[in-house]
Amino acid sequence: MDQAFATAAQHVPWNRGRLVGQKLPLRLKEIWAIRIRLQLAKRARELALFNLAIDSKLRGCDLVRLRVCDVNQGNRVAQRAMVLQRKTQRPVQFELTEQTRDSVGAWVAKAQLQPEQCLFKSRLRASPHLSTRQYNRIVDRWVTSIGLDAASYGTHSMRRTKATLIYRRTKNLRAVQLLLGHTKLESTVRYLGIEVDDALEIAEQTEV
Repeated sequence: MDQAFATAAQHVPWNRGRLVGQKLPLRLKEIWAIRIRLQLAKRARELALFNLAIDSKLRGCDLVRLRVCDVNQGNRVAQRAMVLQRKTQRPVQFELTEQTRDSVGAWVAKAQLQPEQCLFKSRLRASPHLSTRQYNRIVDRWVTSIGLDAASYGTHSMRRTKATLIYRRTKNLRAVQLLLGHTKLESTVRYLGIEVDDALEIAEQTEV
């Protein structure tokens, strides 16, 4: 009995000292701050990963499993790709901007990757691709490099960023739902935290 209590006392909750809840999306100036740092540091792999994370809006588990053939059309990076989501088993499409195509193409060429290989190979022999835990550590490094608090950001920040920017520009919930691959519109509403954003916007407009 005493041993059981001692074991329980030694157990540290996984979320101790962490901010749990919805992670913040990046703002446009923060996207460019990270992108420029990666370009200056000549981190081709991370630049491709960052740009693809923003454009694809994929969950981390789907992003790290991407293969070269998922985004390539022949020997070139395609303008549009389609991926089957692991969580929902539903396909989702996404556009690849020119800078994303350039960075992904440069990484594929530098790493000499073949069509069936994973885009972001793990350095561990036991895994064919980057793990979500490794990806999370990389995201932490990105946000702290520009002075942001890593506790407020995570891999879901990458997924939320472009979706949030699109919603703020268009207010088109249905379009964002399709882009995120959500089965229910209510999920998109909760994901974007729209009620909170709208309340803050109204508050700003009524300041005296």
